[in-house]
Amino acid sequence: MFFAARWYAVEKRQREGKHMKKSDTAGKTPDPSKLGYRPCVGIMVVNREGLVWIGCRADAQNDAEGRGSWWQMPQGGIDEHEDPRAAALRELYEETGIRSVSFIAERAEWINYDLPPDLMGKAWGGRYRGQKQKWFALRFTGDDSEINIVPPDPENVEFVSWRWAPVSQVHALIVPFKRAVYDAVLADFAPLARPAR
Repeated sequence: MFFAARWYAVEKRQREGKHMKKSDTAGKTPDPSKLGYRPCVGIMVVNREGLVWIGCRADAQNDAEGRGSWWQMPQGGIDEHEDPRAAALRELYEETGIRSVSFIAERAEWINYDLPPDLMGKAWGGRYRGQKQKWFALRFTGDDSEINIVPPDPENVEFVSWRWAPVSQVHALIVPFKRAVYDAVLADFAPLARPAR
C-alpha cells in the first residue's frame, strides 16, 4: 500500500511539473511569449440543492495559486492523449473522492489565463505561462460522505476544507487572477446551478 501511495504521489507531481528541482528554475524569469499554456480541465459540481462544490486550497509555497486562503472548484492537468472528459472525472476523483456524478454540460470554448508575474517560472516547473482550461458542469448524485479531500500522500493535498456554496458567493472567494475565468464559466453554467427535479 505504501508503494502504491508513493507511486501515485510521484506520478501526480510529474504530471503537474512538480518533479523538477529548484535549481532548474531558480533565478530565471522566463519570457512569457516563449511559454505555452498547460492543458487543464475545470469542473463545476452541483448538488441536488443547486449549490456548487468549492474547496479551500492548501497554502503551499510556490503553488500555482500563490500564497493565501483561496477557494476554487476542482481542476487539474490533462495527461498526454487523455480525453478532457476522462481527465475531468479523474481529477475530480483525485481531488475530492467524488465518483457519483453525471455530466450536465461542457463549455464549448477553452479559456486561457496567465499566471501573475511573481508566479511565472515557479508554477508547474516554469514550463507554462498559464493554463488553457476546458470546463464541465456535473451533477453530484451521491451522498456527502463520499467526499474525501485527504489523498493517500499528504504531499498532494489540494484542499484543506470544502463546502457547498451558492453560485453568488463563488466569485469573491477565488484567487484574483482567476476571477475572469470564473466569470466566464459562471456566465455559462450559473443557470445550471439549481435544485435537481
